[in-house]
Amino acid sequence: RLKPFNRLQVILQHLKMCKHTDSAADVLLQKKGDAGIITLNRPKVLNALSLPMIRQIYPQIKAWEQDPETFLIIIKGAGEKAFCAGGDVRAIADAGRAGDRLIQDYFREEYTLNNAVGTCKKPYVALIDGITMGGGVGLSVHGHFRVATEKTVFAMPETAIGLFPDVGGGYFLPRLSGKIGYFLALTGFRLKGRDVLKAGIATHFVESAKLPDLEKDLIALKSPSKENIADLLNSYHVQTKIDQEKEFVLDEHMEKINSIFSANSMEEIVQKLKQDGSPFAMKQLETLNKMSPTSLKLTLRQVREGASLSLQDVFTMEYRLSQACMKGHDFYEGVRAVLIDKDQSPNWKPAALEEVSDEFVDSCFKPLGNNDLKL
Repeated sequence: RLKPFNRLQVILQHLKMCKHTDSAADVLLQKKGDAGIITLNRPKVLNALSLPMIRQIYPQIKAWEQDPETFLIIIKGAGEKAFCAGGDVRAIADAGRAGDRLIQDYFREEYTLNNAVGTCKKPYVALIDGITMGGGVGLSVHGHFRVATEKTVFAMPETAIGLFPDVGGGYFLPRLSGKIGYFLALTGFRLKGRDVLKAGIATHFVESAKLPDLEKDLIALKSPSKENIADLLNSYHVQTKIDQEKEFVLDEHMEKINSIFSANSMEEIVQKLKQDGSPFAMKQLETLNKMSPTSLKLTLRQVREGASLSLQDVFTMEYRLSQACMKGHDFYEGVRAVLIDKDQSPNWKPAALEEVSDEFVDSCFKPLGNNDLKL
């Protein structure tokens, strides 16, 4: 029989194993054919991205990148509903309230992972079926190929929780056509299905039911080049007729969006929306009035500056902003109002755009010395 101490050791070891396999099961990493496959596997929480998941995905991407037997990387979400609905913001808010290191580590490691996607030397294919928001956008949008389906719902809804559209939003949003990116960043507007392709966020559009076949065909490719992968994706893309005739949801509003969201300040955007007075403008005004005034000001500056920065410099900037938000009030209040109490009535401080000073905004963009994110 085991001595009591040894038995305790065995039990502890077992618990440790259980705990490890639990978080390990949150991400499935497989090698099939010439492809490395990442499956985000937390369908009950819409595949929300946790720090243990980030810590498994990052080294695996780096290993596959070096592996001569791996020719492409595929990332997808488990379950019917989501690719990835975002980062695990509840866990981050809890950590921030408790003064835990997670608020530094999470953003640092998440942005490092997003950068690995953006600089990946192997073709990277994201199957963005279902809800793709926030952290899920960071895992997909910087890769070579993003395949949307009729079930895709894309949004960067961070201004509603006292944050800003991070994970490289400062890079890809201002690079979309016209001022669509500015509009999406500030309002959190949701794009669905083929519109995700038309906005320039997805590269291909394939019927959701065809994704298993597409994945099999991708895995079956022998030592494929980026061109071979593109050809296969294109062949599926051209066969998909869903919503082909529909015009882009923002088409009729593009002129307004381009003129209003090119304003130099949030106050000016609000002013222009009021002057416009159309039902569309009033709806956007109503939306912006619900957002954190601090987040709106940080976000407008983030996308304006990000327009001329490299991806790496954008992540460095966003890391500074993330730490400023962790020190503030609105993020915790936003998470409470939207995700915890769900009363949808956050009490923002300051409560008005006019009260968010330029000096305060400047301070959020200041370098963090030794704590800066270095990529």
